[in-house]
Amino acid sequence: MAYAVGIVEPKKIDEINILNASFLAMHKALDQIHRSFDSILVDGNRFKKYYEIEHHCIIKGDAKYLNIAAASILAKTCRDDLMGKLDAEHPQYLWKKNKGYPTKAHRSAIKEFGVTPNHRESFKLLPDQLSLDF
Repeated sequence: MAYAVGIVEPKKIDEINILNASFLAMHKALDQIHRSFDSILVDGNRFKKYYEIEHHCIIKGDAKYLNIAAASILAKTCRDDLMGKLDAEHPQYLWKKNKGYPTKAHRSAIKEFGVTPNHRESFKLLPDQLSLDF
């Protein structure tokens, strides 16, 4: 058995978009596997070819294949660890509680303190202000 997690930084996500960043993260994880494999199972409906290795996109794959479910758990556990570290560095953003999702409290902190290099600026960080044009 072998496993790895690929991480893509927020700035890169902003440059290439979230879908391409997810493909890049999967490729980075695969680059770390030093055992041979002849097929890749992907949770979802799209993937960018990894060298000449056959791949299969499985919609809701985490409910159908244990290895995809395990990969999902690894990714979420890694994300939760990262959120804990970010929370220790920037407690005002409540990263540990929101797990990377923009809660009302997190958005309030962005409004009050601004963004960090850990925020994806291409993501809508704050809702548009309501205004009336007369």
